[in-house]
Amino acid sequence: MLFALFMLAALVLTGAVWLLDIFYLRKVRAEGKAESWVVEYSKSFFPVILAVFMIRSFLVEPFKIPSGSMMPTLLVGDFILVNKHTYGLRVPILNNTFFEMNHPQRGEVMVFRYPQDPSMDYIKRVVGLPGDRIEYRDKHLVINGQPLEVGLDGDYEYVAPGLNRIAAKLYKETLGAHKHDILLVDDAPVIDGEVIVPPGHYFVMGDNRDNSNDSRFWGFVPENNIVGKAFMIWWNFDNFGRIGDTIK
Repeated sequence: MLFALFMLAALVLTGAVWLLDIFYLRKVRAEGKAESWVVEYSKSFFPVILAVFMIRSFLVEPFKIPSGSMMPTLLVGDFILVNKHTYGLRVPILNNTFFEMNHPQRGEVMVFRYPQDPSMDYIKRVVGLPGDRIEYRDKHLVINGQPLEVGLDGDYEYVAPGLNRIAAKLYKETLGAHKHDILLVDDAPVIDGEVIVPPGHYFVMGDNRDNSNDSRFWGFVPENNIVGKAFMIWWNFDNFGRIGDTIK
């Protein structure tokens, strides 16, 4: 969000200088006199800033994965692309929808503004839709009374912050139309609970279920906080093989 504000400020500033030159400065400038460096740079950068701002606001926006809460689907250091129009077109910065299209579906990976600090962007998987009853019992999800299909798929080890090696179990979980991987740690604390998702809100969870700060702790994601749908990994400095992978 801070970068978007910076882009908007740069867009307004360079555009204002360009318009000032069109309607005033060039009329009073002595014939043959060169433009000032402010005018020259503003006229050069305004179209570029405008193009980048429009693409990031309405088409796609890049993000970097900062934590392991979405492992094994997304790894720390993955650079991903987020579709900004899947869930409708939104007013830049304000994020209010002005052209409604689709709504988030169970199993989709979504970027949103963290409800407790909207200046931060979070990424999680959509688990509950408005009106859903979500139960989490013994590390298993039950949605509207129906337990999700989950199957063990082997062991998985990773290094957590502090160089702690974590031994987890890898499972295949079917959530809506999406079949994806999740991680569970046998000796991690069990967090049980049951909630009903209110209208205009979504319940989200990380795929690394025992190492994710998500709706189980801070509640629901309001519709106006949605940024877009994550769909592709476009870069990873440590693992080139992940480049181009779709996000399932």
